[in-house]
Amino acid sequence: MKKLIYNIHLVLGLVSGIIVFIVAITGCAYVFKSEIEEITQPWRRVDAQVNESFLPPSELKPVAQAVYPERLLHGISYGRYDDAAEVLFYEPKPLFYQGIILNPYTGDIIKVKNYKKDFFHFILQGHFQLWLPSNIGQPIIAIAILVFVLLLISGIVLWWPKRNATRQSFQVKWAAPWKRKLYDLHSVLGIYVWLVLLVIAITGLVWGFQWFSKGLYSLTGGEKDLAFSVPISDSTAISSFRTGNPVDYVWQKMHADYPEATAIEVHFPHDQYESIYAHVNPSDKTYWKTDFRYFDQYTLNEIEVDNVWGKLENASAADIIRRMNYDIHTGAIGGISGKILAFLASLIAASLPITGFLMWWKMRNEKSKLRKELEI
Repeated sequence: MKKLIYNIHLVLGLVSGIIVFIVAITGCAYVFKSEIEEITQPWRRVDAQVNESFLPPSELKPVAQAVYPERLLHGISYGRYDDAAEVLFYEPKPLFYQGIILNPYTGDIIKVKNYKKDFFHFILQGHFQLWLPSNIGQPIIAIAILVFVLLLISGIVLWWPKRNATRQSFQVKWAAPWKRKLYDLHSVLGIYVWLVLLVIAITGLVWGFQWFSKGLYSLTGGEKDLAFSVPISDSTAISSFRTGNPVDYVWQKMHADYPEATAIEVHFPHDQYESIYAHVNPSDKTYWKTDFRYFDQYTLNEIEVDNVWGKLENASAADIIRRMNYDIHTGAIGGISGKILAFLASLIAASLPITGFLMWWKMRNEKSKLRKELEI
């Protein structure tokens, strides 16, 4: 039985190795995205104006829209008192993803950022779809991650030590021959991060397969809709329209309701039916506490939604687990320590296909050499 498991482990590893390496190494690069951007993008900070307030969305929108008058404005994001504001333009097909960085006090344009050429956008595209069209790359990644889960399960079965050899199974024998060192680097390092890699892989599968996402959510007791959707406004109530800009009203309400928020993003409705929606994050380290709120663009009445992406206070335990998926996947749920752990685990995961391939190649060459000797 162990020989069969070994053969399955070998074949699956050889087939998926290069993809697992790409996913793992891009995951390493992405873990510290926010920390790296904090250092390398000083233009995201502004000098706070004493006794002055941010300009509302209705005043920042025309400044940004003048840069791309024909493009769809996705939303406007505000940060802390010394953060620049950002107006996002996003269209999926063909991809148009631009950010206009503005001084929220003066409305001056600080920078026009092309996210298609951003380093971390490039990394994420590789991590999520192998730099291929999404309908091709995403299924390949999803299947590779599912295979990786099987590799983790078969790997721990193959590693499982005999009773009198437990201690040695947790040590790399640096003085041993190269062949033994390769085995230890593959199995011992792998076992130290086994559980972390399993959690990262499972949270990755949530994005990979709809059936897995729904099944895991149901297994944790979830009953709501997992899809994010913006509810519609009551277009028959257009006569109820209030004076002033409705998006400004929503933005002001978010500031009043969340005075300590680190990020507030508001979205203009794209047609006469869509509601105005905003999301507010009280934390600059994680995303799971974000509140998503929706308002009728005519009456400004708040609209409750029956899906996971509503207010945190309405979330069940299953909803919270799903909201945490990204933060668990990146290690952010554990703060900087969690990110370091995720980084090291991903780095070791990237090494596993290499050490596995080298072991197979060395064994293959030894068998080939033995066959030649026997022929002689």
